Amino acid sequence: MRHGWPIALDGGPVLLPAETAIVNGATSQLALISSARAATLKLANQREAAEPHAPVLVRAAEPFDLAAARALADPALDLATPLKGPFRAENLDWAEAAQAALALARIAGILPAFMVDPDNAGEAQPFAPGDLSALSDPIHLTIASRAHLPVDASDQAEIVAFRSIDDTREHVALIIGEQRSDRAPIVRLHSECLTGDVLGSLKCDCGPQLDAALHAIAHEAQAGGWGVLLYLRQEGRGIGLVNKLRAYRLQDDGFDTIDANQRLGLPDEARDFPTAARMLDLLGVSEIRLMTNNPAKVSALEQTGVKVIERLAHQLPDNPHNARYLATKRDRAGHLLT
Repeated sequence: MRHGWPIALDGGPVLLPAETAIVNGATSQLALISSARAATLKLANQREAAEPHAPVLVRAAEPFDLAAARALADPALDLATPLKGPFRAENLDWAEAAQAALALARIAGILPAFMVDPDNAGEAQPFAPGDLSALSDPIHLTIASRAHLPVDASDQAEIVAFRSIDDTREHVALIIGEQRSDRAPIVRLHSECLTGDVLGSLKCDCGPQLDAALHAIAHEAQAGGWGVLLYLRQEGRGIGLVNKLRAYRLQDDGFDTIDANQRLGLPDEARDFPTAARMLDLLGVSEIRLMTNNPAKVSALEQTGVKVIERLAHQLPDNPHNARYLATKRDRAGHLLT
């Protein structure tokens, strides 16, 4: 799907991803989008709009080409590319397969939008909705390599790399202190943030959180304990770098981080906690003291079998650029921030 290939749904039509398709001349009367995007276009009823990730089938008065399908999919293009219309929502009698297709697009990190049964789509790849769960199963994740890695917080750190045969992302763990079974480690789950971790973005608190977590774990190690930082390759809380930047554009237009994601048809929380649990299991860690301000993260890890015996607050001061972002996390996502 990342390469723009069409998929042939088992129990549904052929779908061509609107964002990545590269075929010339593809056209279709129908498109599949999320209800959050359909609500923006005034195509979803109240019940559908309450389920922002539900699929909505849209018919156009004139056939969609790729440019029109992409404009339909991406709210960041609304001002630059006025939609022609008119459009209407149609009955969807393959809703389960459609739901799986939108979820597959989100896993691929592309906009959840498709041209439906398009002409000139090219050879379609079969996809059974029942196979979707296999793409989210971390069972194939293994330890690929490990080495001593002195870092600013501690010159006695060890880095462990994890790799899966069915995923190109390589996650890592940084262990500081001597691993011991009689003392639960401090653990921090940190999702990759190129803009914050590397470029020093002020729109989030990711870079300072990463640095503070490493120093907190190092301090714990100096006191005889130990800790683990899991660096998970799931940019933008799991929606991917490109989609995160699309959300930034919408935030510049006045939407908060949750509404921006939903207008893109994306969840505000798409992180892969089973992968984090698998990494801890491979490291021999079953009980942890979790460094987080998010009670939902505690619950998500416990649902995977990890025992969280303590939650440790991890709050840093805000700045003029991320104050609204942090307030949204507090007021709408339930983070325990003061």
